[in-house]
Amino acid sequence: MAAPADSHDVIQVRGARENNLADVSVDIPKRRLTVFTGVSGSGKSSLVFGTIAAESQRLINETYTAFVQSFMPSLGRPDVDALRNLSAAIIVDQERMGANSRSTVGTATDAHTMLRILFSRLGRPHVGTSGAFSFNLPEGMCPTCEGLGRVSTVDVDQLVDRTKSLTEGAITVPGFTVDNWYVQTYVQSGFYDPDKKLQDFTDEEWDAFLNRDTTKVKIGKTNVTYEGLLVKVQRLYLGKDRESMQPHVRAFVDRAVTFTECPDCGGARLNAAALSSKIDGVTIADCSTMQISDLADWVAKITDPSVGPVLTTLKELLDNLVEIGLGYLSLDRPAATLSGGEAQRVKMVRHVGSALTDVTYVFDEPTVGLHPHDIQRMNDLLLRLRDKGNTVLVVEHKPETIGIADHVVDLGPGAGTNGGHITFTGTVDELRASGTLTGRHLDHRARLRDQVRTPTGRLAITGAALHNLKHVDVEVPLGVLTVVTGVAGSGKSSLIHGSLAGRDGVVTVDQAPIRGSRRSNPATYTGLLDPIRTAFAKANGVKPALFSANSEGACPQCKGIGLVYTDLAMMAGVASVCEKCEGKRFTAEVLTHTLRGKNISEVLGMSVTEARDFFTERQAKAVLDRLVDVGLGYLSLGQPLTTLSGGERQRLKLAIHMAEKASTYILDEPTTGLHLADVDQLLALLDRLVDDGNTVIVIEHHQAVMAHADWIIDLGPGAGHDGGRVVFTGTPADLVGNASTLTAQHLRAYVGG
Repeated sequence: MAAPADSHDVIQVRGARENNLADVSVDIPKRRLTVFTGVSGSGKSSLVFGTIAAESQRLINETYTAFVQSFMPSLGRPDVDALRNLSAAIIVDQERMGANSRSTVGTATDAHTMLRILFSRLGRPHVGTSGAFSFNLPEGMCPTCEGLGRVSTVDVDQLVDRTKSLTEGAITVPGFTVDNWYVQTYVQSGFYDPDKKLQDFTDEEWDAFLNRDTTKVKIGKTNVTYEGLLVKVQRLYLGKDRESMQPHVRAFVDRAVTFTECPDCGGARLNAAALSSKIDGVTIADCSTMQISDLADWVAKITDPSVGPVLTTLKELLDNLVEIGLGYLSLDRPAATLSGGEAQRVKMVRHVGSALTDVTYVFDEPTVGLHPHDIQRMNDLLLRLRDKGNTVLVVEHKPETIGIADHVVDLGPGAGTNGGHITFTGTVDELRASGTLTGRHLDHRARLRDQVRTPTGRLAITGAALHNLKHVDVEVPLGVLTVVTGVAGSGKSSLIHGSLAGRDGVVTVDQAPIRGSRRSNPATYTGLLDPIRTAFAKANGVKPALFSANSEGACPQCKGIGLVYTDLAMMAGVASVCEKCEGKRFTAEVLTHTLRGKNISEVLGMSVTEARDFFTERQAKAVLDRLVDVGLGYLSLGQPLTTLSGGERQRLKLAIHMAEKASTYILDEPTTGLHLADVDQLLALLDRLVDDGNTVIVIEHHQAVMAHADWIIDLGPGAGHDGGRVVFTGTPADLVGNASTLTAQHLRAYVGG
């Protein structure tokens, strides 16, 4: 007779309404691999991340005391009637890893910690505990660069205009206007004449102006703190994390500061004592710069039983990194430089060796950034996690990963308000026969072009040596669609971004986060809000500023955000819908003004596709047409940009750049987050860009895009120091017919399949 405990074999979701989910009820088998499919915006993430994983994490957090919860992020209860049989959820997403300059692959995976223990036991001469080998602790860090491996120098001429006096606006640092308090402190300090041109300052005056340490000076009747301009800029800007700066400040810092390798540690980050200790002639810094696959071989040769347990764990970790396709990285690689896909795989490694079972693992497109050759390895890892007795939930578009699922949940039928329904649940074979959009496209294959375009010229890259590139010479054809491909870590981004980005007429459209607050949305970012406000103002005979939630029309209670954030002291803070405007963001008076029967809040709630049918204004229609062209018709105009995926961000940027007259577009994996059915639409868009006279260069792994290209540049043959060479250039037909590279093998199977 079965025990009651054995009956909890499915996660039951009942009445899920998060975002666009339409009262969804579904059973998901536990201890199986379930893949969630559907077009972008169909509700996959709302179901998996926004409902199942969110509630699991919230329930775990609730087991802690209110005091402990106050240090945790606030998690609201998802909009769902019931969730039963949940297990602890571990989310392995594509969020970039911390931008802290002290965080490396070695620190993020704990590999560096284990190496430190090895060196503290086996290193000769012996220099102390494992802390003596840490660049983040005073006992191990290089005193000159404080463990950063590089030192900064400031170009004073980027801070001041020497031909002017202080009263004429000599200080050119952002925010330092003549009348503000910062500058007035210098003007009234008495250390020099504020009407004297800086180029006429004596050495003493110059030193007091730039380098004087914090000191008190009397201005009028007030004692104020004075510090030299360099000291102040160092504190205000240079000590801050670059990624968190506003764009204009970041641009200033990039101009004013040059970073060079630390002269004392040579970039190794450690002090002389730590660098003197060696195992078999190798320092810990040498280990950190080695490619992980080489480091794994080096560690495997150490047999000292005194460090047996650490050795076993370290070997396993390094082998897992190699197996997951990250063997080309090194432990000293800054975590902030990893792509979203690489970051997800680094996080995944932490869980592969875990002894935990009966856990729910949630993955967000784990194949992002992976060549078809590497997808097989990823699939093996997903199956390994399942076979340990875990529930594995994967949001994915790639047919190779959908193919290994035990169970598929397909959402749709469309996106946004046209999505949010379960259109299919069952096995992969049943999906193929189901007639749903995903089922119909599962075996769909793009064909090779019958006729490739003729280039209008060539863009030469010579001697490219960034990162692992081996002095590459290659010509990129102009006026055609070129796909740059190769396994992860082969040097694609180094070649294209390192050699072409920044040239005149070249527009780079990537997946990097879009700078902006929670007030930013597609309408504000694309400039669409301006013609919308103008249309409303004209129709109602009032000022356009009334129709901006960042200006006069904003609800005074929530300041135009639509939510009120409440700090509950020792309990976690809560975001609740503003009671005054009911989340509409505008004052009641503004909402009385309408355009063709709709108020501004209703218009911002429309999807791009709905808005395109609604607006007759030429300027608004042009922006909306481009958003539909790039496959973002399902986004609502007022959706916060912070909720967009990497692929959506890239397509939004592309829509904006399409209005410019560029000549060369560089796109970085534009198929990220695209359903199989949407890839055809993307290919048509790329064709349009080329047919309009542009050059399009796409870094991509998707075989449909490779097959559709006019020209292919394939890098490899492997990753890291096994890559960095051009292993093929030519047409896709030539690649399929005559080449033997990894890409050729997979594309051959794809077009022949």
